Amino acid sequence: MTRAYLERISRVEPEVRAIITVTDELALKRAQKADKLIASGGDAGPLIGIPVLIKDVMCTKGVRTTCGSKMLENFVPIYDATVVEKLNDSGAVLLGKANMDEFAMGSSTENSSLFPTHNPWDLSRVPGGSSGGSAAAVAAGETVYALGSDTGGSIRQPAGFCSVVGLKPTYGLVSRYGLVAFASSLDQIGPLTQDVIDCALVMNAIAGYDRRDATSVPYDTPDYTRSLVADIKGLRLGIPREYFVVGMPAGVARAMKTAISKLEELGAEVDWEVSLPHTPCALAVYYIIAPSEASANLARYDGVKYGFSYQAESMWEAMEKTRESGFGAEVKRRIMLGTYALSAGYYDAYYLKAQKVRTLIRREFGRAFEKYDALITPTSPTVPFKVGEKVDDPLQMYSSDVCTMPVNIAGLPAISIPAGFVDGLPVGLQIIGKPFSEETILKIAYAYEQATGWHKRKPNI
Repeated sequence: MTRAYLERISRVEPEVRAIITVTDELALKRAQKADKLIASGGDAGPLIGIPVLIKDVMCTKGVRTTCGSKMLENFVPIYDATVVEKLNDSGAVLLGKANMDEFAMGSSTENSSLFPTHNPWDLSRVPGGSSGGSAAAVAAGETVYALGSDTGGSIRQPAGFCSVVGLKPTYGLVSRYGLVAFASSLDQIGPLTQDVIDCALVMNAIAGYDRRDATSVPYDTPDYTRSLVADIKGLRLGIPREYFVVGMPAGVARAMKTAISKLEELGAEVDWEVSLPHTPCALAVYYIIAPSEASANLARYDGVKYGFSYQAESMWEAMEKTRESGFGAEVKRRIMLGTYALSAGYYDAYYLKAQKVRTLIRREFGRAFEKYDALITPTSPTVPFKVGEKVDDPLQMYSSDVCTMPVNIAGLPAISIPAGFVDGLPVGLQIIGKPFSEETILKIAYAYEQATGWHKRKPNI
């Protein structure tokens, strides 16, 4: 199986360009080890010998971890991220590291300093971002599943764009130890898979408390596969009107209404008159909090400790030139936004106010979940856009995540599942749950998946 996936990578990768580093020798060694364990009758779990790709923002011991940036182009970690350790313990076979927007800052994977990734459904279009390489690789059959990270939609938006399943877990459920930080209060690791069953299996492997991560929550994780029952009769689902944004293409709106009607047919109680009035504020809140945290987290890249270093006559010149040459335009933009928001005289007006509105958004969700078991929204207001279409318009690019950002701001779990096509391009359905309600959203996702079968359609590549 490992050889088959490596051959598939060699065939389609020149067109898709989803992978930064292919670890073929390591993969075959781990596959042989898995073969021996299975043959011996040893304790083999469901992930043993199964090929996986890891987004190139998670540390992998002895395998370079670039974060899609020139700054870390030759960085080789000396330890594994906790999620990588857990997958190794499960016997997973690492095929390589997936492409991404630089330091996870982007919505199209065009911000990678190495090369852009293309959508397997239409190679002229983006796969979404920042976990675009992970999503595209799963869709193109280059791996069975992949791990991504989600700071404002970076698992769910590419999952929607590539017609795969992508889960952003509750903040604190999956360890962030070994994840290269972008925005520490928003980042979360999760799976991108071909169907909901695989998603539950991967969550069983990676979820759980980790004392090395100060934000990890001591929580008794269940067996998520037990929630995969195609029966959602009586579940209360709310449809927040603010997520059907002005300018949403008619085809996307129709696909969403059809999907929600299917959930209603399956026995769910659907309320179309839900309002979360602070939702329009989420974009502004995110683009103050996330860049502020990025400004602090990326200060470590000074050309002294590790990573890219520009050789100059003075320390200050070396630091300036390192950051000038090592970071791409989008990363620089966000560092400057964050530094400005945190600066003396502006902290109260921007960062402090954004945190207050964040609290209002969180409370608003809390009130909604007193009445509903889950909220149903589009994953993205559009279908995948053309490569280069929004790259020079940051505001238009940022709006691609308008449906996913509020979830990160509130620390909630949410899943994107395939929900049809508009003119041959994928549309994703997002299911949002209250904290630690992964079982509920997986159950809803599974019921919808089994009733529709959109996940069985594959791109012709």
